Amino acid sequence: MFTKEISVLASLKFPKIGIEMLKDAGFIVTEWTERRPMTPEELIKNAQKHNALFSASSDKLDENFLRSCSHLDLISQFSVGYDNIDLGVAKELNIPFGNAPGAMVNATSDVAFGLMISVSRKMFHMHKLIEQSNWKFFHPEDHLGQELYGKTLGVFGLGKIGMEMARKCKSAFGMDVIYCNRNPNKAAQGKLAAELVSFPDLLKRSDVLSVHCPLNDETRGLFDFSAFKKMKSSSIFINTSRGGVHNEEDLILALEKKMIWGAGLDVTDPEPMSPDNPLLKMESACVLPHIGSATVEARNRMSEYAAKNIIEYYKTGQVAFPVS
Repeated sequence: MFTKEISVLASLKFPKIGIEMLKDAGFIVTEWTERRPMTPEELIKNAQKHNALFSASSDKLDENFLRSCSHLDLISQFSVGYDNIDLGVAKELNIPFGNAPGAMVNATSDVAFGLMISVSRKMFHMHKLIEQSNWKFFHPEDHLGQELYGKTLGVFGLGKIGMEMARKCKSAFGMDVIYCNRNPNKAAQGKLAAELVSFPDLLKRSDVLSVHCPLNDETRGLFDFSAFKKMKSSSIFINTSRGGVHNEEDLILALEKKMIWGAGLDVTDPEPMSPDNPLLKMESACVLPHIGSATVEARNRMSEYAAKNIIEYYKTGQVAFPVS
């Protein structure tokens, strides 16, 4: 198929569907099989021996890596997010970069939806009470949660995942949908009667505020103390995007001061989270270890899409799912 042997470094042991696609297409694939990510030094050393990189979002693809591996024909990432790569330097060095958009829409929106329900009923805390032998007796005013029926869902970043989260909330609970985006989402406005609002209005009006945006200079630390202060005291904050979008110390303070009802996080800052983080002991906080895409189906699609980027590039010179 190719005039020369083309080698691909897979930086982790990814689902075999994508690896087999590459091998069947004639690529030589080297897989990193240890149960840990490569160090930055190991990643550079190994990538220098290959033509293309099949990467993970945990890989640090910074300026040092890119300049050290400027020979790479392309990088294809097993994720939707790409805040781990310096896209400016990649573009300067003419290294195309692709990702796996849409592969985890169902899986990640399911986690956001589950966290919303778990926070509203304090489920993680209630489970801990049983483990701690603190399920003693019934009292009518103990452990009260709140219902979600007819409430207002605010979505920050109404892309594919945010859209699916909104659809679930509207279907299950009859929730009104408002959203804050750079551009109007005509499909959401038509199918879900979603209303485009300003960021201050999103904070003020949302009963549940679910974050589905990329992490970049504009969104880093956007949900800080001043933002939480503008939210309803009964509101629930959900983040399944990137931990850096919220200021974790400010979120802890907002919960301690009861400025918001609770928080559901699949992402933290840093990751992994320290086991003594106060969020893990709070009654109305539910935290997961970044499992938004952790289904067999989603991970297989991610592997397939990442492989398609590489195959398509060497066939046509174009990445199937480019990020620029």
